[in-house]
Amino acid sequence: MDFLLEYGLFLAKVVTVALSLVIVMGLLINLGGRIRKQEGVLEVEKINDTIEQLGDAVQAAMLGSAERKKLTKQKKKDAKERLKQASEKTRVFLLAFKGDLRASAVASLREEITAVLSQAKPEDEVVVLLESAGGMVHSYGLAASQLDRIKKRGIPLTVCVDKIAASGGYMMACVADKILAAPFSMIGSIGVVAQLPNFNRLLKKHDVDVELHTAGEFKRTLTMFGENTDEGREKFIEDIQEIHDLFKDFVGSHRKNLDIDKIATGQVWLGTRALEESLVDELMTSDEYLVDRSNQADIYQVSYLHHKSLPEKLGLATENRVDSLLLRWWNRLCNSRYSV
Repeated sequence: MDFLLEYGLFLAKVVTVALSLVIVMGLLINLGGRIRKQEGVLEVEKINDTIEQLGDAVQAAMLGSAERKKLTKQKKKDAKERLKQASEKTRVFLLAFKGDLRASAVASLREEITAVLSQAKPEDEVVVLLESAGGMVHSYGLAASQLDRIKKRGIPLTVCVDKIAASGGYMMACVADKILAAPFSMIGSIGVVAQLPNFNRLLKKHDVDVELHTAGEFKRTLTMFGENTDEGREKFIEDIQEIHDLFKDFVGSHRKNLDIDKIATGQVWLGTRALEESLVDELMTSDEYLVDRSNQADIYQVSYLHHKSLPEKLGLATENRVDSLLLRWWNRLCNSRYSV
């Protein structure tokens, strides 16, 4: 009898724990579903105050107690005056794009631009802080098209390059009305690269056969494991040249004062040389430009942050690590797809 009683108590505990786990798992699944529905969040921050606070901190450190109190009163008075004049000031919408091989930041860029275009007027300005060494053609083509949405609405677009805007990065930058570059930034690389290894001879040496079947003469031009043909190579080179011609036409249509045949060699220029070649319009860091603009306009930094699950975060960390290694040889990408 005691055994049955103990067994009954044990069974009740098991059932209770099992039901608790089911309820908790159900709540987590429901919560996860809600989170997935909200893919991301848009953040908007006015950075004029941040810029002003940096200057105030230095100024306050150099003043005595009485002078600091006087300064605080004056700041409050100035703030009220600025509030009255707020409607008269122009606005600058600040976006940031840091590119990888897949231009994955375009997912956020498209949301940010959609949000900005819902509010921006022709007298406003959009400034993009751009950093990219290029990557896949279709990905950077889409990114450039997103920036072109701003131009089509008649809103001034300025691109600031502090480090690098090369290849696909320059494809994006050239859309702007004005390109500002730091003196030692890297600009240009208007070219196309496609490279892949071929293991056919190695496989033959070890008596390994590879069969490749396609429908369409040029469905596959070059392969990694099959035997490549002269016809395939010619078609591969023809495709690369066609993309390069389109790249040149795209840059030339946006930067009409460029000698496109001279600069479309895949060469990279430092900012000072890029100015001489008309690849950029002025030598200036983004900090210098934004501080100067903050005196005449309200600057709003717009960021769209995507929610990521733990597996996505782990996968992204791995991808970023691979990207950082590949970008060291960004002009020699080991990729069977075309890259700019």
